[in-house]
Amino acid sequence: MEVKLYVGNMAYDTSEEQLRTLFAEAGSVVAVDVIMDRDTHSPKGFAFITMGTQADAAKAISMFDGKEVSGRPLKVNAAKPREDRPSGGGGGGRSFNNNNGPKGRGRNDSNSRY
Repeated sequence: MEVKLYVGNMAYDTSEEQLRTLFAEAGSVVAVDVIMDRDTHSPKGFAFITMGTQADAAKAISMFDGKEVSGRPLKVNAAKPREDRPSGGGGGGRSFNNNNGPKGRGRNDSNSRY
C-alpha cells in the first residue's frame, strides 16, 4: 500500500529530483510533489513524497527525519489527511465591528469614551 510522507524544513532550492534520489535510498518512490507558492511560483519549503509500501515509508522516516540536507534538518513524518476546507470565495473582507481598528478606536484603548 502506498504511503504519503510530509517532508518539511527543506531548503527553498531543494528540487524534486534531489528528493526523489534521496528517498530512493529508502525504497520505492512513487511520487514527489514539491509544494509551490501559488502567487510567486517559488517553493514553500515542504513536499509530499509517496512511498511504495509502508515498510519503505517507515525506513524513509527513520533514515531522513532530522537528517541535514542543504544545511537544514528535514522533518519527515506520515502525512495527515487533508482537512476539508469550506469552498467558495469570501475571506479577507473588512469587518467594521472587530475592535481591532486603528489606535484610538479599540475597546481597550485608554482614550476610548466607551
